[in-house]
Amino acid sequence: MLTVIRVHLPSDIPIAGCELSPYVLLRRPDDSVTTKDIPKSSPIDGYYLRCCWFRIHSNSNNNNNKVAVCSVHPLKLATVQCLACVKIKLAAAKSFHCSPKCFLDAWQHHHSMHTLFPTNAYCENGLQEDDSSDNHGAVNLKLNTRGPRVGDSPALVFSSSCSGISTLSKPAQLSSSRDQEDGGGTWQEVGQGKSYTPTADDIGHVLKLECTVVNASNGLGVTLARTVLTSQVIPAPSPTPRRLFSLHSADGFPAAQNLEGRSVAPGTFTVLSYNVLADLYARSDIYSYCPPWALSWAYRRQNLLREVVGYQADILCLQEVQSDHFEEFFAPELEKHGYAAVYKKKTAEVYTGTAYTTDGCATFFRRSRFTLVKKYEVEFNKAAQSLSEALMPSSSKIAALTRLLKDNVALIVVLEARETKIGGDMQGAPGKHGQLLCVANTHIHANPELKDVKLWQVHTLLKGLEKIAASADIPMLVAGDFNSIPGSAPHSLLATGRVDAAHPDLATDPLGILHPASKLCHSLPLVSACSSFGRMNGLGPTVDRQRQRMDPNSNEPLFTNCTRDFLGTLDYIFYTENTLGVESLLELLDESKLRKDTALPSPEWSSDHIALLAEFRYMPKQHQ
Repeated sequence: MLTVIRVHLPSDIPIAGCELSPYVLLRRPDDSVTTKDIPKSSPIDGYYLRCCWFRIHSNSNNNNNKVAVCSVHPLKLATVQCLACVKIKLAAAKSFHCSPKCFLDAWQHHHSMHTLFPTNAYCENGLQEDDSSDNHGAVNLKLNTRGPRVGDSPALVFSSSCSGISTLSKPAQLSSSRDQEDGGGTWQEVGQGKSYTPTADDIGHVLKLECTVVNASNGLGVTLARTVLTSQVIPAPSPTPRRLFSLHSADGFPAAQNLEGRSVAPGTFTVLSYNVLADLYARSDIYSYCPPWALSWAYRRQNLLREVVGYQADILCLQEVQSDHFEEFFAPELEKHGYAAVYKKKTAEVYTGTAYTTDGCATFFRRSRFTLVKKYEVEFNKAAQSLSEALMPSSSKIAALTRLLKDNVALIVVLEARETKIGGDMQGAPGKHGQLLCVANTHIHANPELKDVKLWQVHTLLKGLEKIAASADIPMLVAGDFNSIPGSAPHSLLATGRVDAAHPDLATDPLGILHPASKLCHSLPLVSACSSFGRMNGLGPTVDRQRQRMDPNSNEPLFTNCTRDFLGTLDYIFYTENTLGVESLLELLDESKLRKDTALPSPEWSSDHIALLAEFRYMPKQHQ
């Protein structure tokens, strides 16, 4: 007979919106074991596995078992509630904060949620609010030192036509034929099936998974149910959305725009570059400061997807995309949002303890904006083998290959814009070809001791791009995680087209592949997109804040990678300045806020890197 041997969850802290996928070990009638589901539709010897999910509800009328948690730091109890959220009937979970400072820090994003609601929202007592009051300009806080309970009655300060005290309406109680009394609470069925995704209604409640072997002939359980309990469901952390800064404005003051609902100007497109931290590298011994539940792939994949989709970029250059996760998650999920995908995995696999896998570079583009013309795959291992065959004496080949074979790759795609207006000429109109665009996406070797390998890989990539540029007059983008700080030899080569012979990185050259230094050059007019922040027009606190987050010497961000042991810039988006111009840039993050509690990854940000995004405009032909 079928038997349940073991049931456990990857994390006992469930997150609203993030799927819970338990590990269930079963013994088949032939004594073999399996973790595969045995559903009712495919029983084994007349038996199948029934999985049911329940949440507990207190039998007490005041619902005191449901504790409110901070919407920003979900592991902390809430002590502050925004009454404007209650007033406009925003989801209660979004209104709670752990401290006044937490609320003030989150105000920029929090206030934007208020503005999504009309100012003539109705109050709880049915009276319409006075339009003359400034509903969104002031927010009333309710302080509660014992921590608020969902269902508390906050005192609301309304305008005169809606004065008085209003209470939060209690959530509707779900009825179920499978409700179970359990001491002081009732277990109410909320889902069937092996996996379950907690909803907003589950926040603050404990969940229970019940696994039972069932006789298919009569539907009755034949063994005692195996159960596992979770802790209280918490809301998904909501980091402050990053705004897009326009570098050009009529009044000289750069305008900050929310990405949501933003209109797209003709002849422009946006590009995102993001190292998403492959799950095979997201180890608790490396990122011990990140809560285990926030480091789990089940949580991070949903958080990363929300973030990436929220940027609404036309082209996505993602690094450290695990091969199985590309096929099972990124490609199908982003396809739902209108993206086509191209992928190049590294040339060696890693054993994770259960299977072999690897990561690679994935480039996505909106099907509504671009079509794929051609792709080129760069395997630096192949280039290393060619180099050793051509230049190395036989006695040195093994040493050379040992040093150069690092499995890194690059992915180059040539895209054609479906419709692009450049200088009054509509490219892509009937009878005309659309504007072409070449996008290179790469992840350079990480070992800081192998400076020669990093530089050689970057030089190899640039020489390949030069060949493409020689065959076609085409705008180019070079994006990715270069694992090279500003001022390093790879960065100098990218940004200036050459490496000074006296550069200290050239001292590391055991194979003699970097000399003479005069050969370390390229002819592509590349400029770092983020360096445009340093050239931003206008004055004021908005510009000053962004410039404070830049390195004045390199005109690059102070960091794109923030861990406990390292803070610095490794990621870039370069573009050919004779064919493209930067219109807007994604605002940079403040290190002090990121490192206030932990480094990256964190519950709010699910990679140890931050995303870079730039909006580009095609330059008219006379400017090229």
